[in-house]
Amino acid sequence: MASEKKSGLGMFGGVYTPSILTILGVIMYLRFGWVVGNAGLLGSLAIVTLANAITFLTALSICAIATDKVVRVGGAYYMISRSLGLETGGAVGIPLYFAQAFSVALYTIGFAESVVQVFGGLNQLYVALIVTILVGILALTSASIAIKAQYFIMAAIALSLFSLVLGRPLPEAGDILLWGSSAEVTVPFWTVFAVFFPAVTGIMSGVNMSGDLKDPIKAIPIGTLAAVGTGYVIYMLIPLLLAQRGDTASLIEDPLVMQRLSVWGPAILLGVWGATLSSAIGSILGAPRVLQALARDGVLPPWLGFLGSGSGSEDEPRIGTIVTLGVAIAAVCIGDLNIIAPVLTMFFLTTYLVLNISAGIETLLQSPSFRPTFRVHWALSLLGAVGCLGVMFLINAIATVVAALIVTIIYFWLQRRELQVTWGDVRRGLWMALISKAIYQVAGAEDSKNWRPHLLVLSGAPRKRWSLIELADGFSHNRALMTVATVLPEGSRDPGQQVKMETTIRDYLAKRGVKALVRLSTADDPFVGALNLIETYGLGDLTPNTVLLGSTESPERFAAYCHLLQQVHIAQRNIIIFHENPERVFGRKKRIDIWWGGVQSNGGLMLMLAYLLRTDIRWRSAQIYLKLVVQDATAAQAARLNLESLISSARIKAEPMVIIAGDRSFEDILYQSSASADLVFLGMARPHEPADFQDYYKSLSQRAQNLPSTVFVLAAPDFAFAEVVGAPRKVGT
Repeated sequence: MASEKKSGLGMFGGVYTPSILTILGVIMYLRFGWVVGNAGLLGSLAIVTLANAITFLTALSICAIATDKVVRVGGAYYMISRSLGLETGGAVGIPLYFAQAFSVALYTIGFAESVVQVFGGLNQLYVALIVTILVGILALTSASIAIKAQYFIMAAIALSLFSLVLGRPLPEAGDILLWGSSAEVTVPFWTVFAVFFPAVTGIMSGVNMSGDLKDPIKAIPIGTLAAVGTGYVIYMLIPLLLAQRGDTASLIEDPLVMQRLSVWGPAILLGVWGATLSSAIGSILGAPRVLQALARDGVLPPWLGFLGSGSGSEDEPRIGTIVTLGVAIAAVCIGDLNIIAPVLTMFFLTTYLVLNISAGIETLLQSPSFRPTFRVHWALSLLGAVGCLGVMFLINAIATVVAALIVTIIYFWLQRRELQVTWGDVRRGLWMALISKAIYQVAGAEDSKNWRPHLLVLSGAPRKRWSLIELADGFSHNRALMTVATVLPEGSRDPGQQVKMETTIRDYLAKRGVKALVRLSTADDPFVGALNLIETYGLGDLTPNTVLLGSTESPERFAAYCHLLQQVHIAQRNIIIFHENPERVFGRKKRIDIWWGGVQSNGGLMLMLAYLLRTDIRWRSAQIYLKLVVQDATAAQAARLNLESLISSARIKAEPMVIIAGDRSFEDILYQSSASADLVFLGMARPHEPADFQDYYKSLSQRAQNLPSTVFVLAAPDFAFAEVVGAPRKVGT
């Protein structure tokens, strides 16, 4: 595994240095005086402590993830994608890349502004472009050289802090309040907090260098926590110095008040320039590595795959660095990034938020595969996530919403691409934990209020009987359990081939938009195999309550087929038999006819199935007709009132139709009335006597020959439609 130890960067140079230099940034030099002047001494210390607490909790989550697995190229993106899946990782990683790339421009423009203020007459755009190109060349040369350059910057920052400590008070010093400000215009505490918080968000600079570290599992936790601790100590010391030596007006109005408080003022300028340059270097080192990881994982479109290539023995992303440099130069030419700057901050905070969620879920699930050497309680990680979310809204609520929309759009785009990965993620563990709890919760008596048809579809090969699958999907439409089952001849497949066939069928269903479980079994007799599935398939109380199968046209199979129906009915399962009209199939999906036989018969189940079918998007324009045959006009009026009462109580949109038979047979009425229907529901008699039921089913099958596609329904003995929909118990005849 030598490829994981290419550059040999250690903890100090690869993690601690870039992290602490990003933490000790321009906000410390140009905004800390303003913070102390507006919040007071104790208020400033509270802001520093609260902001660092959120960062510290996030750092703990990073340490937990980093010590569980080797963090390769991509840093935060790699961690998130391996925990919450490629879609989540990509949804965060793509904006994170652009945030880091644009940050290069933000820092170099800031550097150029300060240089122009000191040395008048220079062109700010040209200075920013030159510095951006120089920073890019430094990153292209070598990551290790860029890290060495940051040592000089660290020395400049250390010199500036040393000069501040040895400095002198202003003549007006001494009017700083312990809490709040004595100024006429008071800035709210949370507004001051929002201004300061970005000063502590540099902890990912070291993580982004994960692919260049000698030992990332040790370097990332130690270096990150050391940088957070160092930053906290410095940030707690500076308010004490500013409150003791400065006055409210100077601290609020003069961004470079530290220069006046230092023993050698130019040292502060060196610190400001060093802070902007170190942040720019950290961003241009981190962004290409995120881009490289995104390309290698296939998150980016295939035509951008070349961005995943590395150069030299250290696998440095030089192509990605060139692209990032181009993005940064374009941003510099735009010049004013104030509009997008808040959104970029939100992307960084979104990364912290998701990292905390990843660590919290992994720990909470107690997955056997999650074994970090640095353990953190799940509550701390989730507390860090809540803190990040709260800070995002405090800083800029609109930018938070915009960033969330961008991340959501990318997530669904990646989800539609159905990217395949070779690693697992926490999502499956989360679902397994929820399933195990849910199975125990639903154990016990049937809940009629939440009844749904949990279908066992005896389809055979789905490609050959797709209309059966489509009908089942219309009944369930991803809200009820649906299992597509096939019985294979005994000995036709070994277990390995059977698993492959199940996977093939499952993939076929998924590509056609059908979510279903798949079950294959073997038996000498397909009807015996089907009965075995019905009797044994399921988990706890989660067993199929409804069996859907196609009709049979072979007279020699009637006996075995009817025996199967009898056994399924005895097993307290609803039976749905689909007789397909091959010429029309489902027609235009505009009309559904239900031939009513009463609530206590099969009518209730037929009405419920028709209602479920109509809620499917493919059948949403269908009209349900509830048809009842009576002998004379005297019974027609009462029957219609009963049907209207049923429809009203059941809250199912349907059109009642009462048909007077007169001298016509039911078959004649059926053929005439339902000739234009797209789907017909008919009830079945209960299979009491085997011989009689065979003759009955034969006549039923013959009756359906001249009909549109027909669904025969036989409700289970314990099916109570009235309890399911709250309908009156006696309606119709």
